[in-house]
Amino acid sequence: MPEVRRLCTAQPDFGERLAALTAIDALFDERVESAVAEILAGVRTRGDAALLEYTRRFDRVEAARVEDLELPRAALAEALAGLDAGARAALEQAAARIRRYHERQLAVSWEYTEADGTRLGQRVTPVDRVGIYVPGGRAAYPSSVLMNAVPARVAGVPELVMAVPTPGGERTPLVLAAAAIAGVNRVFTVGGAQAIAALAYGTRTVPAVDKIVGPGNAYVAAAKRRVFGTLGIDMVAGPSEIMVICDGGTDPDWIAMDLFAQAEHDEAAQALLLSPDAAFLERVAASIERQLPAMPRRDIIRESLARRGALIRVRDLEEACEVANRVAPEHLELSVADPRRWLERIRHAGAVFLGRHASEALGDYCAGPSHVLPTAGTARFSSPLGVCDFQKRSSLIEVSKEGARALGAIAATLADHEGLPAHERSARMRIDRS
Repeated sequence: MPEVRRLCTAQPDFGERLAALTAIDALFDERVESAVAEILAGVRTRGDAALLEYTRRFDRVEAARVEDLELPRAALAEALAGLDAGARAALEQAAARIRRYHERQLAVSWEYTEADGTRLGQRVTPVDRVGIYVPGGRAAYPSSVLMNAVPARVAGVPELVMAVPTPGGERTPLVLAAAAIAGVNRVFTVGGAQAIAALAYGTRTVPAVDKIVGPGNAYVAAAKRRVFGTLGIDMVAGPSEIMVICDGGTDPDWIAMDLFAQAEHDEAAQALLLSPDAAFLERVAASIERQLPAMPRRDIIRESLARRGALIRVRDLEEACEVANRVAPEHLELSVADPRRWLERIRHAGAVFLGRHASEALGDYCAGPSHVLPTAGTARFSSPLGVCDFQKRSSLIEVSKEGARALGAIAATLADHEGLPAHERSARMRIDRS
């Protein structure tokens, strides 16, 4: 059984222990970085030929042309038609909920007029083309297709290009069906850093995109980090995280399973439980021991809980909220009697789940908000993926003759003090010759 560490905020070195537990291993993996640099350079200079080579080497897929790695739209429609009724209904219902939520996020253009006749405003337009990376191999995530593609569609993005690896040529119908439901335009069966390179730089066959979103392994994350600036990315995500704050009144089996639901992602995932009730923490520990043997991914869960999990006793719920703000978790469950009272004390979290029935798993699939969330403490300054990530804002400045005189005088004075004479003269010309 996993040896889940016990921590207590009363320990003199609790702060140091918590910092060590929640720190992401920041060691620079030279092998990953070197391999990714080579792959990016290869695709950038050799295009389709390099993409075929890397797909053959890493995914064991033979193709004569990159065109052969693009799935026809009919393949997506066929995957959707081939689903059983339950799976199709679940995907469609999830997509509808995600769409309804994100429609509320749409930013709109606006303008107003100053007293001097100057008209100012903001014009909101969508990104032209977005690339969506969807992992393949050990696990397939149709939910990631919906959570990335639906907000982009709501934002008005006209073209979505998806890259999904098919190791050994094996496709996942549920992923392709999700792409059909979400309105993905093109799907290429390529993965890894080579897919990120193709989407970033473009090849003869794969179009360059303006933004790449979606999760991936260490090679995908490194590639996204390197191409940022050439185009936009959603974020460089770390291992998945959950923090549960419980007053002791929730079924301990529910809480144990909520911890499992994050721990089963991978061995580096983090699951933390905070409670002022020491007896409840022990009941959860007993539930973990009892339920774990029946879990299909028990080995991953066991390793995750042993490496980065913890049951933490706090003085009270107020202190639990202080710890949560220090960690800024990706997912935070407030499994307490009056969750909205404590929500007011939470400043940093990617997503907050309120009440005993709000399991994090619902957010992963169908609650509505995107499950693409800031990790590794970045919820202190960043936000979940949303419609705004696929929209751009342009400032509008329309200046009248009267406005040119008033603004020109201000601008010329400031330009003169900054030592920029062309700026000063440009501003004054509108005064002198109006």
